[in-house]
Amino acid sequence: MLPRLHLHGLSSGDFVPALEQFLGSTAGLSAATVTRLTTQWRDDATAFGQRSVADSDYVYLWVDGIHLKVRLEQDKVCLLAMIGVRVDGTKELVALADGFRESSESWADLLRDCKRRGMRAPVLAVGDGALGFWKPLREVFPDTREQRCWWHKLGNVLAALPKSAHPGAKAALAEIFNAEDKDHALVAAKAFADDYGAKWPKAVAKVVDDLDVLLAFYDYPAEHWIHLRTTNPIESTFATVRLRQRVTKGPGSRAAGIAMAFKLIESAQARWRAVNAPHLVAPVRAGAEFKNGKLLERPDESGDDVHAA
Repeated sequence: MLPRLHLHGLSSGDFVPALEQFLGSTAGLSAATVTRLTTQWRDDATAFGQRSVADSDYVYLWVDGIHLKVRLEQDKVCLLAMIGVRVDGTKELVALADGFRESSESWADLLRDCKRRGMRAPVLAVGDGALGFWKPLREVFPDTREQRCWWHKLGNVLAALPKSAHPGAKAALAEIFNAEDKDHALVAAKAFADDYGAKWPKAVAKVVDDLDVLLAFYDYPAEHWIHLRTTNPIESTFATVRLRQRVTKGPGSRAAGIAMAFKLIESAQARWRAVNAPHLVAPVRAGAEFKNGKLLERPDESGDDVHAA
C-alpha cells in the first residue's frame, strides 16, 4: 500500500485545506509550512517509487500517460501511471513517474525499474494503442498479453469518420465490445467492416488491424470484461487530479505536479472497489483457461473432470 503521510504538526483536519493551498495559492500557509509540505510529499512520492514490489503480484495492469499544465514552466508534466489488480482482486497504484511525452524510453525505464524492484510479469496490460508503452513491455515482460483500450479506440475511429456517421458507428462498435463472447464480437467486427469499409477504409483499419488486441479481454472471466476493455480506472482517478488542477490553475512546478497527483491518488485509493468476482483473479494468474467468459473444466490425474473453480 501507499506510505502514510507525516504532516509535521498539521492535524488530519488541516490536511485537505493544506493540500489545496499547496496546489494553488499559498494564502493562509506560511512559506516555511509550504516548503515543509512540498519536501515531505516529494519524499513520500520518492519512497513509493523506490519500494520493493516483490510481494505485490499484479495480475492485470492499466497504463496511461497523463498531462498536467504547470503554471511556472512552459512545458507540461507527463505522468506515466500504472494501476494494478492484485491476486485478491484489489486495485492498487503500481507506479507514478515523470515521463517525457510518453516516450518508449520513459516507459522502458519505468518497466525495467519495476522489474528490478521485484515486479512479476502481469497477465494482461490494458492501454491506449498510441502509447510508447507496448514495445518496451514486449522487451521487459514478453509473456504479458496486450489489450487496447476501447475508449481510446472509439475516439480514434470517430475522428476518421464524418460526424454524420458517428451515431451509427458508435452503435456498431458497441456491438463488438459488448458482444456476449469473442465469436459474436468477431461477427460484429466483420459487419462493421462491411458497412463502413467502402467509404471509410482508414476508420475500419483502425479496428480490423488491431482486432486481436482489442478482443483479448474476452479470454478472461466475463465478470472482469467491464474492467479490462478500457483504462477507466486510471481515467476516473485522474479526473480528480484534473479537477483540482482547474481549481488551482495548475501546480506551480513539475515537482509540485507530481506530488499533487501522488497525494490525491493516495487519498482516493482507500475508496477503490475491488474488481467484480475477485476470487477469479487467482485462477487467471494460475493460467486457467476461460471460454465465453467461463472457467473451463479440466481433468484431474485420475481422469475425472473437476471444476477449476
